[in-house]
Amino acid sequence: MRSGSSIIPMSEDRLRSIFAEGKPDWLEEFAATDLRPEQIIELIDVQTFFELLKSPLPSSQDGMIDKLLKERLIDRSHGHFSIRNIGALLLAKDLNKFPEVNTKAARVISYSGVDKLATREDTTGKKGYAVGFQLMVRYIMSMLPRQEQIKDALRQEVVLLPEVVIRELVANALIHQDFMSDGNRVVVEIYRNRVEISNPGDPIVPVERFIDGYQSRNERLADIMRRMGICEEKSSGIDRVVSEAERLQLPAPNFRNDLRRTVVTISGYQPFGKMVKDDRIRACYQHCVLKWVTSERMTNQSLRERFDVMETKSAIISQVIAATIEAGLIKSDESVGGSRKFARYIPHWA
Repeated sequence: MRSGSSIIPMSEDRLRSIFAEGKPDWLEEFAATDLRPEQIIELIDVQTFFELLKSPLPSSQDGMIDKLLKERLIDRSHGHFSIRNIGALLLAKDLNKFPEVNTKAARVISYSGVDKLATREDTTGKKGYAVGFQLMVRYIMSMLPRQEQIKDALRQEVVLLPEVVIRELVANALIHQDFMSDGNRVVVEIYRNRVEISNPGDPIVPVERFIDGYQSRNERLADIMRRMGICEEKSSGIDRVVSEAERLQLPAPNFRNDLRRTVVTISGYQPFGKMVKDDRIRACYQHCVLKWVTSERMTNQSLRERFDVMETKSAIISQVIAATIEAGLIKSDESVGGSRKFARYIPHWA
């Protein structure tokens, strides 16, 4: 394919998308056909569907079916009904009843240490994404390690990561996965010091633009899950994750593209002095982007506050800023001139 004045090889994901042109969207295909209304109600959790939409449950079966038809989660033809993949994926009481859709059930693996050598638990979800989302988040939170921190000279035990971070990252992975990638599913891996969440498919937005950019691979799925209160408005979920990481002094989330999968790794609390150079640079860049999207600008002082370090370490923070500029991720804000005292910084693409 042409990229500027050059010719470059196409990625596997790009080739698959070309070959798939004209084929039906996987989410719109049928997971079960030739059903009666009572079978629809038996297979999918209609009550939770209406609860999530904050809509009163119709008093009749016909009213429930009409709403599912309007949302295009089911279809009707010649007096019989079919459940679309998107309907089963979101609302299934038991995904095992839908063999094709069940391959997309999320998997949660917990390890005893910092590697994959010893597995504690390996669980695959059985409920649809929407009706089982809160249960999944609670399960992940129950499996997270606890860490001991010292704050204000007092020792306290805290969970590795806050629920809001897990919630937003899991929802993001479910929504933006590539459903055409066979044999792949969303996987949450819990280690003693970090959590890795991955979903099938190369990201369609560059990973360095996750905070400010938005393009959904599955917009209809995203729209329904937003209306159900499972995910944030467009793009704001990642903003919230990064903001929470800054508030709790966590290492910056590490978003990356890895062998046809999009992966994010987020670790537990780590003081500035123990962060390696790459972690500091990534945190500096993400802080700069977060300031940009809120119409503010990063300064030495704001970055010190992000790392929770004293003013006496402003020289060290200047070194982090210089290293991030050298990495080509940020640049000086020329609108304030060359003053070092009033220096501000913006993302390299701004």
